[in-house]
Amino acid sequence: MSKIMLIGTTMIGSAAIAFSLSTASWAGNEDESGRNYHQGKNHSIQLGPRPFFLINDMDDGPLKKKLESCETGPFKRTDFSIGHRGAALQFPEHTQESYQAAAKMGAGIMECDVTFTQDKELVCRHSQCDLHTTTNILETALAERCSVPFQPAVFDNNGNLVSAATAQCCTSDITLAEFKSLKGKMDGFDPLATTVSDFMAGTPNWRTDLYASRGTLLTHKESIALFRKLGVKMTPELKSPSVPMPFNGFSQRDYAQKMINEYKEAGIPASKVWAQSFDINDILYWIQSEPEFGKQAVYLDGRYEDPAFDHRNPATWSPSMEQLASNGVKIIAPPMWMLLELEEGEIVPSLYANRAKKAGLDIIAWTFERSGPLATGGGFYYQTLNGENQNPSHIENSVINNDGDMFNALHVLAKDVRILGIFSDWPATVTYYANCMNLK
Repeated sequence: MSKIMLIGTTMIGSAAIAFSLSTASWAGNEDESGRNYHQGKNHSIQLGPRPFFLINDMDDGPLKKKLESCETGPFKRTDFSIGHRGAALQFPEHTQESYQAAAKMGAGIMECDVTFTQDKELVCRHSQCDLHTTTNILETALAERCSVPFQPAVFDNNGNLVSAATAQCCTSDITLAEFKSLKGKMDGFDPLATTVSDFMAGTPNWRTDLYASRGTLLTHKESIALFRKLGVKMTPELKSPSVPMPFNGFSQRDYAQKMINEYKEAGIPASKVWAQSFDINDILYWIQSEPEFGKQAVYLDGRYEDPAFDHRNPATWSPSMEQLASNGVKIIAPPMWMLLELEEGEIVPSLYANRAKKAGLDIIAWTFERSGPLATGGGFYYQTLNGENQNPSHIENSVINNDGDMFNALHVLAKDVRILGIFSDWPATVTYYANCMNLK
């Protein structure tokens, strides 16, 4: 989902918060093709200790008290909790094991980032060229096929780094059969490495390799079958190709259509699929050519990477919120920091969030539980709340300084921004909140 790698207390009203994805409800146990689906109630949900740890870490107040009151559950699956590449906080992303863990933690929707192999088959990877950091390819014979073979770090005679260790291995470098021979690992690498084994051992210290020894990679079709079995809905993201298009005659439209075709061939109703892309042209293509899928296609807003874009200045938004809506876009999905800001030391919806809602756009946010410890402010995903990009007079009012504070941000996203759902690297945390607040 996210394009970047690793990188206020509010009162609770007396009325319960209740809303859901507009087309998220499963109509019974069967889809239009008559195939059986397993609904969330048929799967036991186990949240583990982390949500309770985070709640205990919160500052005292109404929100903490409310969350503590839900300690004994019961907990059920919720579409508000979206498994970001599965449960990538502790499991290798886009692996069968990661998806199974996310489903066990109550994620109602699961993400497969979609890219393609040399023989133009679709597979689940966050980037077309991330195999060197997310799989064991460098320690296999397929390392010879990588676009950029492993190159060790170089140091001068004084031990100063001259050039960092590098490699680039892409799904388009290998065939589907070769891709399936690989094993997933936690995403990361050591830029100071002088050997392949050291390069591969770069897992961030706030993650773990305990579950990363043999992650099972999946094709896009296999992810569809797994998600059906797990009883979850699906949100594939069409990743931007790292190779020039068309690729051996495979055009961008062929690519966008092939992804949708695999859901149609599997008999998955369009109402159970939220197709995503950072490329607005993909969204418009689906709206025009696959209207049933297009009506809940998700425009991932990565325009913050454009120096001309300022999320605080609507004059820099092209297309505008109103233009997106008039073109048939119904859901926009920015990083969570673009939806929040500080006002007199309190977390409130941003101008961006308010303008999106005013234009009639629904909102999905990303990505929760992807920032490591928040004691130093939370980094990229909390940058509008932790002093970065803020007026200096606001810095002392930072509301993000310990891990439990993430619930304060989530509460504003749910209650005030009224997002449809949020991607999370550890869905149990969002599942706990959604159940406690009676979100669907």
